[in-house]
Amino acid sequence: MTALSGLIGSGCMIFGLPCLPPISASPSVREPQAILVLGGSPTREKFAAQFALQHPQLPIFVSSGSPEEYAQYVFDRAGVARSRIHLDYRAVDTVTNFTIMVTEFQQRKITDVYVLTSDFHMPRALIIGKIVLGSRGIEMHPISIPSEIKSENPAKSLRDGLRSVFWLVTGS
Repeated sequence: MTALSGLIGSGCMIFGLPCLPPISASPSVREPQAILVLGGSPTREKFAAQFALQHPQLPIFVSSGSPEEYAQYVFDRAGVARSRIHLDYRAVDTVTNFTIMVTEFQQRKITDVYVLTSDFHMPRALIIGKIVLGSRGIEMHPISIPSEIKSENPAKSLRDGLRSVFWLVTGS
């Protein structure tokens, strides 16, 4: 993880890019304005539906999750209004979950977002989210969903961290 941070930081310095938001001594007091659910497991939508009930004012963005009918069923069953749910199926992986949704958040003037994903997936999501969302001034508030998978291969985090930096440099 240290090597990854150094590699990404070096790439940012070389290209003069703000890869990560400034580090402050005090935690953010801003409240999230949206919920982003990273697709990959039906468990994430189920958790998100219950989480959404605790945050009834927030819109919910599900990026490449379960098929539409199932996702709507999960949120309907929990009593979450369909008007709050935005299903987006353009992303093909974790990097594109963020690079596609960041534009949506910017258009809606969202500066803080809860990011829900499985606990084993969160370290990689944090790296990508801090780079992609952070480069646009959007703060990520991670919420890990318990799972039975212990961890991911750290090479995925390195690969996707580098892809995120490449996205910053090239815009694609």
